[in-house]
Amino acid sequence: MKTEQRPSISLEFREGSSDKVYRASIEQSGDGYVVNFAYGRRGATLNTGTKTQQPVPYAEALSVYEKLVASKTSKGYTPVVGAQASAGIGATVTNRERRDTGLRPQLLNPITDDEVTACLDDDDWCAQEKFDGKRMMVRKSGTSIVATNRDGLSVGFPQAYVTALSDVPGDFVLDGESVGETFYAFDLLENEAGCIRHMPYRARLASLQTQFGRLGGCIVVAATVCGNDKRRFLEQLRAGKKEGIVFKDLRAPWTAGRPANGGTALKFKFWATCSCVVLRVNARRSVELELGGRSVGNVSIPPNHEMPTAGQVVEIRYLYVAGPGGSLYQPVYLGVRDDVRIEDCTVERQHIKYKPQEQAAA
Repeated sequence: MKTEQRPSISLEFREGSSDKVYRASIEQSGDGYVVNFAYGRRGATLNTGTKTQQPVPYAEALSVYEKLVASKTSKGYTPVVGAQASAGIGATVTNRERRDTGLRPQLLNPITDDEVTACLDDDDWCAQEKFDGKRMMVRKSGTSIVATNRDGLSVGFPQAYVTALSDVPGDFVLDGESVGETFYAFDLLENEAGCIRHMPYRARLASLQTQFGRLGGCIVVAATVCGNDKRRFLEQLRAGKKEGIVFKDLRAPWTAGRPANGGTALKFKFWATCSCVVLRVNARRSVELELGGRSVGNVSIPPNHEMPTAGQVVEIRYLYVAGPGGSLYQPVYLGVRDDVRIEDCTVERQHIKYKPQEQAAA
Protein backbone atom coordinates (compact mmCIF):
# COMPACT_ATOMS: atom_id res chain seq x y z
CA MET A 1 0.00 0.00 0.00
CA LYS A 2 1.38 3.39 -0.97
CA THR A 3 2.15 5.93 1.72
CA GLU A 4 -0.27 8.52 0.42
CA GLN A 5 -3.18 6.06 0.69
CA ARG A 6 -2.77 5.45 4.39
CA PRO A 7 -5.34 7.29 6.54
CA SER A 8 -4.40 10.34 8.57
CA ILE A 9 -6.46 13.08 10.18
CA SER A 10 -6.09 16.36 12.01
CA LEU A 11 -8.77 17.22 14.58
CA GLU A 12 -9.43 20.29 16.68
CA PHE A 13 -11.41 21.11 19.80
CA ARG A 14 -12.43 24.68 20.60
CA GLU A 15 -14.64 25.45 23.57
CA GLY A 16 -14.31 28.30 26.04
CA SER A 17 -10.60 28.70 26.80
CA SER A 18 -9.75 25.28 25.28
CA ASP A 19 -8.05 25.27 21.89
CA LYS A 20 -6.55 21.83 21.32
CA VAL A 21 -5.42 19.77 18.34
CA TYR A 22 -5.19 16.02 17.88
CA ARG A 23 -3.50 14.28 14.95
CA ALA A 24 -3.53 10.60 14.10
CA SER A 25 -2.07 8.54 11.28
CA ILE A 26 -1.21 5.01 10.20
CA GLU A 27 2.52 4.68 9.55
CA GLN A 28 4.46 1.78 8.05
CA SER A 29 7.01 0.19 10.39
CA GLY A 30 9.03 -2.67 8.99
CA ASP A 31 6.64 -5.26 7.57
CA GLY A 32 3.69 -3.96 9.60
CA TYR A 33 1.92 -0.77 10.59
CA VAL A 34 1.56 1.41 13.68
CA VAL A 35 -1.02 4.00 14.70
CA ASN A 36 0.68 7.20 15.86
CA PHE A 37 -0.82 10.30 17.43
CA ALA A 38 0.13 13.81 18.57
CA TYR A 39 -1.89 16.14 20.76
CA GLY A 40 -1.79 19.32 22.80
CA ARG A 41 -2.61 23.01 22.79
CA ARG A 42 -2.65 24.67 19.39
CA GLY A 43 0.73 26.23 18.62
CA ALA A 44 2.49 24.48 21.53
CA THR A 45 4.93 21.57 21.50
CA LEU A 46 2.76 18.49 20.99
CA ASN A 47 2.93 15.30 23.04
CA THR A 48 3.39 12.26 20.84
CA GLY A 49 2.80 8.53 21.18
CA THR A 50 1.57 5.36 19.58
CA LYS A 51 -1.54 3.22 20.05
CA THR A 52 0.30 0.11 18.84
CA GLN A 53 3.33 -0.86 20.89
CA GLN A 54 4.60 -3.03 18.02
CA PRO A 55 3.83 -3.27 14.27
CA VAL A 56 0.56 -5.04 13.41
CA PRO A 57 -1.16 -6.08 10.15
CA TYR A 58 -2.76 -3.25 8.21
CA ALA A 59 -6.33 -4.40 8.91
CA GLU A 60 -5.65 -4.36 12.66
CA ALA A 61 -3.98 -0.94 12.46
CA LEU A 62 -6.97 0.42 10.52
CA SER A 63 -9.35 -0.88 13.19
CA VAL A 64 -7.29 0.79 15.95
CA TYR A 65 -7.13 4.02 13.94
CA GLU A 66 -10.89 4.14 13.29
CA LYS A 67 -11.71 3.48 16.95
CA LEU A 68 -9.26 6.23 17.98
CA VAL A 69 -10.81 8.78 15.62
CA ALA A 70 -14.33 7.77 16.71
CA SER A 71 -13.41 8.22 20.38
CA LYS A 72 -12.04 11.72 19.74
CA THR A 73 -14.98 12.90 17.62
CA SER A 74 -17.39 11.58 20.26
CA LYS A 75 -15.70 13.97 22.71
CA GLY A 76 -16.31 17.00 20.51
CA TYR A 77 -13.25 17.04 18.26
CA THR A 78 -13.96 17.96 14.62
CA PRO A 79 -11.81 17.51 11.48
CA VAL A 80 -9.65 20.44 10.37
CA VAL A 81 -10.70 21.20 6.82
CA GLY A 82 -7.82 21.09 4.35
CA ALA A 83 -5.19 20.20 6.98
CA GLN A 84 -2.13 18.17 6.14
CA ALA A 85 -2.91 15.78 8.94
CA SER A 86 0.13 13.58 8.81
CA ALA A 87 2.60 16.47 8.77
CA GLY A 88 4.62 16.45 11.98
CA ILE A 89 3.37 13.05 13.17
CA GLY A 90 5.38 10.60 11.13
CA ALA A 91 8.42 12.82 11.66
CA THR A 92 8.00 12.68 15.43
CA VAL A 93 6.97 9.13 16.28
CA THR A 94 8.30 6.74 13.61
CA ASN A 95 11.56 4.86 13.42
CA ARG A 96 14.60 6.21 15.28
CA GLU A 97 17.03 5.85 12.39
CA ARG A 98 15.13 8.29 10.19
CA ARG A 99 14.69 10.76 13.06
CA ASP A 100 18.20 10.73 14.55
CA THR A 101 19.81 14.13 13.94
CA GLY A 102 23.14 13.33 15.56
CA LEU A 103 22.61 16.12 18.10
CA ARG A 104 22.79 15.25 21.79
CA PRO A 105 22.11 17.72 24.65
CA GLN A 106 24.23 18.31 27.71
CA LEU A 107 22.40 16.71 30.64
CA LEU A 108 22.61 17.89 34.23
CA ASN A 109 23.39 15.97 37.40
CA PRO A 110 21.41 16.76 40.59
CA ILE A 111 23.18 18.27 43.60
CA THR A 112 22.64 18.53 47.35
CA ASP A 113 22.05 21.59 49.56
CA ASP A 114 25.77 21.71 50.44
CA GLU A 115 26.73 21.70 46.76
CA VAL A 116 24.23 24.51 46.11
CA THR A 117 26.04 26.62 48.72
CA ALA A 118 29.36 25.94 47.01
CA CYS A 119 27.98 27.09 43.65
CA LEU A 120 26.50 30.22 45.21
CA ASP A 121 29.86 31.11 46.77
CA ASP A 122 31.93 30.51 43.62
CA ASP A 123 31.98 33.45 41.17
CA ASP A 124 33.03 31.12 38.33
CA TRP A 125 29.52 29.61 38.39
CA CYS A 126 26.38 31.33 37.10
CA ALA A 127 22.73 30.52 37.84
CA GLN A 128 19.62 30.08 35.67
CA GLU A 129 16.06 28.96 36.25
CA LYS A 130 15.36 25.25 35.79
CA PHE A 131 12.40 25.30 33.43
CA ASP A 132 9.52 22.85 33.66
CA GLY A 133 9.20 21.99 29.96
CA LYS A 134 10.69 19.75 27.29
CA ARG A 135 14.40 19.73 26.55
CA MET A 136 14.93 20.77 22.94
CA MET A 137 17.78 21.61 20.58
CA VAL A 138 17.09 23.64 17.44
CA ARG A 139 19.26 23.49 14.32
CA LYS A 140 18.98 25.90 11.39
CA SER A 141 20.78 24.80 8.24
CA GLY A 142 20.06 26.94 5.20
CA THR A 143 16.29 27.28 5.15
CA SER A 144 15.69 24.09 7.13
CA ILE A 145 14.88 24.24 10.85
CA VAL A 146 14.79 21.02 12.86
CA ALA A 147 14.05 20.49 16.57
CA THR A 148 15.26 17.50 18.59
CA ASN A 149 14.51 15.92 21.96
CA ARG A 150 17.00 14.80 24.60
CA ASP A 151 17.71 11.62 22.58
CA GLY A 152 18.61 13.64 19.50
CA LEU A 153 15.47 12.55 17.63
CA SER A 154 13.58 15.07 15.51
CA VAL A 155 10.29 16.17 17.10
CA GLY A 156 7.37 18.43 16.32
CA PHE A 157 7.57 22.03 17.53
CA PRO A 158 5.47 25.21 17.33
CA GLN A 159 5.30 26.92 13.95
CA ALA A 160 5.97 30.16 15.83
CA TYR A 161 9.56 28.99 16.38
CA VAL A 162 10.06 28.66 12.61
CA THR A 163 8.62 32.11 12.01
CA ALA A 164 10.84 33.71 14.65
CA LEU A 165 14.08 31.94 13.68
CA SER A 166 13.86 31.87 9.88
CA ASP A 167 15.12 35.44 9.52
CA VAL A 168 18.10 34.95 11.84
CA PRO A 169 21.15 35.11 9.53
CA GLY A 170 23.40 32.09 9.08
CA ASP A 171 23.24 28.57 10.43
CA PHE A 172 23.14 27.82 14.15
CA VAL A 173 22.44 25.22 16.84
CA LEU A 174 20.60 26.30 20.00
CA ASP A 175 20.14 24.33 23.20
CA GLY A 176 17.17 25.11 25.42
CA GLU A 177 13.78 24.19 26.84
CA SER A 178 10.38 24.35 25.14
CA VAL A 179 7.66 25.48 27.55
CA GLY A 180 4.26 25.75 25.89
CA GLU A 181 4.73 28.23 23.06
CA THR A 182 8.04 29.69 24.33
CA PHE A 183 11.56 28.45 23.66
CA TYR A 184 14.03 29.39 26.42
CA ALA A 185 17.53 29.30 24.90
CA PHE A 186 20.43 28.82 27.29
CA ASP A 187 23.32 27.78 25.04
CA LEU A 188 24.66 28.40 21.52
CA LEU A 189 26.75 25.57 20.05
CA GLU A 190 27.16 26.68 16.44
CA ASN A 191 26.85 30.02 14.66
CA GLU A 192 28.20 31.77 11.56
CA ALA A 193 31.73 31.21 12.91
CA GLY A 194 31.16 27.45 12.96
CA CYS A 195 31.27 25.15 15.96
CA ILE A 196 31.89 27.02 19.22
CA ARG A 197 31.39 24.10 21.64
CA HIS A 198 35.06 24.31 22.64
CA MET A 199 34.69 27.88 23.89
CA PRO A 200 34.03 28.56 27.61
CA TYR A 201 30.39 28.97 28.53
CA ARG A 202 31.01 32.64 29.33
CA ALA A 203 31.87 33.28 25.65
CA ARG A 204 29.07 31.09 24.25
CA LEU A 205 26.55 32.85 26.48
CA ALA A 206 27.75 36.28 25.28
CA SER A 207 27.31 35.18 21.65
CA LEU A 208 23.86 33.79 22.44
CA GLN A 209 22.75 37.04 24.05
CA THR A 210 24.16 39.14 21.19
CA GLN A 211 22.55 37.10 18.41
CA PHE A 212 19.23 36.10 20.00
CA GLY A 213 18.72 38.36 23.02
CA ARG A 214 16.63 40.92 21.14
CA LEU A 215 14.42 38.58 19.14
CA GLY A 216 11.63 38.70 21.71
CA GLY A 217 8.33 36.95 21.16
CA CYS A 218 8.49 33.18 21.58
CA ILE A 219 12.33 33.00 21.59
CA VAL A 220 13.73 34.04 24.97
CA VAL A 221 17.33 33.86 26.16
CA ALA A 222 17.27 32.44 29.68
CA ALA A 223 18.04 34.99 32.38
CA THR A 224 21.53 34.36 33.74
CA VAL A 225 22.66 35.61 37.16
CA CYS A 226 26.23 35.87 38.45
CA GLY A 227 28.08 36.86 41.63
CA ASN A 228 26.28 37.94 44.79
CA ASP A 229 22.93 38.20 42.98
CA LYS A 230 22.67 34.40 42.81
CA ARG A 231 21.38 34.09 46.37
CA ARG A 232 18.59 36.58 45.78
CA PHE A 233 17.78 34.85 42.49
CA LEU A 234 17.51 31.49 44.30
CA GLU A 235 15.05 32.92 46.82
CA GLN A 236 12.99 34.53 44.04
CA LEU A 237 12.69 31.19 42.28
CA ARG A 238 11.64 29.48 45.52
CA ALA A 239 9.08 32.16 46.29
CA GLY A 240 7.70 31.90 42.77
CA LYS A 241 7.27 28.14 43.21
CA LYS A 242 9.52 27.42 40.24
CA GLU A 243 10.83 23.92 39.59
CA GLY A 244 14.42 24.60 40.54
CA ILE A 245 17.74 26.26 39.76
CA VAL A 246 20.63 25.39 37.41
CA PHE A 247 24.31 26.20 37.94
CA LYS A 248 26.86 26.31 35.10
CA ASP A 249 30.63 26.67 35.14
CA LEU A 250 31.44 29.81 33.12
CA ARG A 251 34.90 28.44 32.29
CA ALA A 252 33.76 25.13 30.83
CA PRO A 253 33.45 24.02 27.20
CA TRP A 254 30.25 22.28 26.12
CA THR A 255 30.08 18.46 26.32
CA ALA A 256 27.22 16.18 25.29
CA GLY A 257 25.58 13.69 27.63
CA ARG A 258 25.68 13.34 31.41
CA PRO A 259 28.86 12.59 33.38
CA ALA A 260 28.80 9.74 35.93
CA ASN A 261 28.79 12.34 38.69
CA GLY A 262 29.36 16.05 39.14
CA GLY A 263 30.09 17.97 35.96
CA THR A 264 30.04 21.56 34.74
CA ALA A 265 26.23 21.89 34.56
CA LEU A 266 24.22 21.03 37.69
CA LYS A 267 20.59 21.19 38.80
CA PHE A 268 18.79 21.55 42.11
CA LYS A 269 15.05 20.86 42.19
CA PHE A 270 12.74 22.47 44.72
CA TRP A 271 10.07 19.87 43.91
CA ALA A 272 10.69 16.14 43.57
CA THR A 273 9.76 14.77 40.15
CA CYS A 274 10.43 11.51 38.37
CA SER A 275 9.69 9.79 35.08
CA CYS A 276 7.75 6.52 35.48
CA VAL A 277 6.39 3.88 33.12
CA VAL A 278 2.64 3.27 33.05
CA LEU A 279 2.22 -0.32 34.23
CA ARG A 280 -1.53 -0.52 33.65
CA VAL A 281 -4.58 1.69 33.21
CA ASN A 282 -7.08 1.45 36.09
CA ALA A 283 -10.86 1.72 35.91
CA ARG A 284 -11.40 5.30 37.13
CA ARG A 285 -9.02 7.71 35.41
CA SER A 286 -5.91 6.52 37.18
CA VAL A 287 -2.88 4.47 36.23
CA GLU A 288 -0.43 2.27 38.09
CA LEU A 289 3.21 3.33 37.82
CA GLU A 290 6.45 1.39 37.81
CA LEU A 291 10.17 2.08 38.16
CA GLY A 292 12.60 -0.61 37.12
CA GLY A 293 9.78 -3.15 36.79
CA ARG A 294 8.45 -2.51 40.32
CA SER A 295 5.16 -0.81 41.14
CA VAL A 296 5.47 2.56 42.89
CA GLY A 297 1.75 3.23 43.32
CA ASN A 298 -1.08 4.88 41.41
CA VAL A 299 -1.78 8.41 40.20
CA SER A 300 -5.02 10.07 39.10
CA ILE A 301 -5.18 11.58 35.61
CA PRO A 302 -6.72 15.10 35.61
CA PRO A 303 -9.65 15.68 33.22
CA ASN A 304 -7.62 18.14 31.15
CA HIS A 305 -5.08 15.43 30.25
CA GLU A 306 -5.38 12.57 27.77
CA MET A 307 -5.29 9.14 29.40
CA PRO A 308 -1.80 7.65 28.90
CA THR A 309 -1.48 4.06 27.74
CA ALA A 310 0.41 1.12 29.23
CA GLY A 311 4.09 1.32 28.35
CA GLN A 312 4.22 5.11 28.02
CA VAL A 313 6.63 7.20 30.10
CA VAL A 314 4.95 9.90 32.21
CA GLU A 315 6.22 12.66 34.50
CA ILE A 316 5.11 12.69 38.15
CA ARG A 317 5.55 15.27 40.90
CA TYR A 318 5.57 13.84 44.43
CA LEU A 319 6.42 14.72 48.02
CA TYR A 320 8.66 11.74 48.87
CA VAL A 321 8.92 7.96 49.04
CA ALA A 322 8.72 6.53 52.56
CA GLY A 323 11.66 4.20 51.93
CA PRO A 324 13.12 1.62 49.53
CA GLY A 325 10.28 -0.46 48.10
CA GLY A 326 7.67 2.20 48.92
CA SER A 327 5.27 4.15 46.73
CA LEU A 328 5.27 7.79 45.64
CA TYR A 329 3.54 9.90 48.32
CA GLN A 330 1.02 12.51 47.10
CA PRO A 331 1.82 11.98 43.40
CA VAL A 332 0.60 14.54 40.84
CA TYR A 333 0.39 13.70 37.13
CA LEU A 334 2.21 16.21 34.89
CA GLY A 335 1.92 14.57 31.47
CA VAL A 336 3.53 12.21 28.97
CA ARG A 337 7.32 12.31 28.47
CA ASP A 338 8.17 11.28 24.92
CA ASP A 339 11.78 12.39 25.43
CA VAL A 340 12.63 9.89 28.21
CA ARG A 341 13.46 6.25 27.51
CA ILE A 342 11.96 3.36 29.47
CA GLU A 343 15.40 2.11 30.48
CA ASP A 344 16.00 5.42 32.29
CA CYS A 345 12.92 4.88 34.47
CA THR A 346 14.58 3.24 37.46
CA VAL A 347 14.89 4.23 41.11
CA GLU A 348 18.61 4.84 40.67
CA ARG A 349 18.45 6.93 37.50
CA GLN A 350 15.48 8.98 38.70
CA HIS A 351 17.24 9.86 41.98
CA ILE A 352 14.17 9.12 44.10
CA LYS A 353 13.70 11.41 47.09
CA TYR A 354 13.13 9.48 50.32
CA LYS A 355 11.46 10.72 53.48
CA PRO A 356 14.18 12.33 55.65
CA GLN A 357 14.13 9.75 58.47
CA GLU A 358 14.50 6.99 55.91
CA GLN A 359 17.36 8.64 54.05
CA ALA A 360 20.12 6.79 55.87
CA ALA A 361 18.45 3.42 55.25
CA ALA A 362 18.14 4.24 51.54
